[in-house]
Amino acid sequence: MKQWQETAEILSQVAGQAQAGRRAAVATVVRIRGSAYRRPGAKLLVRDDGSTSGSVSGGCLEADVRERALAVLRDATPRLVHYETGSDDHQVFGLGLGCNGAVDVFVQPATTPAFLDAARRIRECLAGDTPFGISTTLVGARAGDVSVLAFVGDAETGIEAQAADVFTEVLRPPPHLVVFGAGDDALPLARYAADAGFRVALVDHRPAFLSPERFPGQVGRLELRPEDDAASSSLPLGGEAYAVVKTHSLAHDREWVRRLIGTDVAYIGVLGPRARVEEILHEVGAASDERVFGPVGLDLGADGPEQVALSIVAELLAVRSGRAPGHLRRRRGAIHAS
Repeated sequence: MKQWQETAEILSQVAGQAQAGRRAAVATVVRIRGSAYRRPGAKLLVRDDGSTSGSVSGGCLEADVRERALAVLRDATPRLVHYETGSDDHQVFGLGLGCNGAVDVFVQPATTPAFLDAARRIRECLAGDTPFGISTTLVGARAGDVSVLAFVGDAETGIEAQAADVFTEVLRPPPHLVVFGAGDDALPLARYAADAGFRVALVDHRPAFLSPERFPGQVGRLELRPEDDAASSSLPLGGEAYAVVKTHSLAHDREWVRRLIGTDVAYIGVLGPRARVEEILHEVGAASDERVFGPVGLDLGADGPEQVALSIVAELLAVRSGRAPGHLRRRRGAIHAS
């Protein structure tokens, strides 16, 4: 889910480097085996002054990858780098990672004409709402060649069976999160959800609450009331969308829930005490709707807007992944396994 946002940010910075007449390299995780902090597709941008953006690990690989990226910039030759992150008895390059896995990272120049042309096409795809793929040749004379693939139907078909010398990542549009109510407690929720990869939109009938100063960045802001006809056409409320209702007005919450029940949204979170939520659901005839999560959020003992926002985003991620929340120490098998 994060790859869409991260790829857009990295490529935007690559374009900025090129426009400034500077050089940069991009390192991408292309394969993992065993445990790894980041998944295939995670990227690190290394500028010619040594500064970086993004990540390919939890911090254990970045320093070495940075040095390799600077070498790539010096000789303009892409490199496929293999890291063993096993026990201290099997250290690679003296890194002493101890993460019980293996990671392959492909490092390539990113401000060449060929890469910039591919990056332009990728950014055009990222501005849309359709899954697409990026295939990168990893070895041989064509190492670093990038192809942009459009998908029709099931975007996953055939991707796992890719050739060993080609890395294909599929990028799917991240889900929308529509937050109804732009009060002060919506500030951390919008920020955390956007950082987690959601495309966030705030809805409120009070224009002062929707100022760009309150919600900077890519967060959408819509001035609407539940009874507005435009609410149906202007809001992303399809099957891949999530909604949180928190206007702090019983009447507005009830009418927004009533409207949401008639859509295909996958999740309807409702802020407030259990009795209040049950009253709303009874009044709108949605007491048995399994999409409704109210009171919204995981039971983390949250106190205050920031902790409540964290509990809501955690619940959103759990629902999206289809997992029952629990402690990782109790999980058997790989952390990222389905």
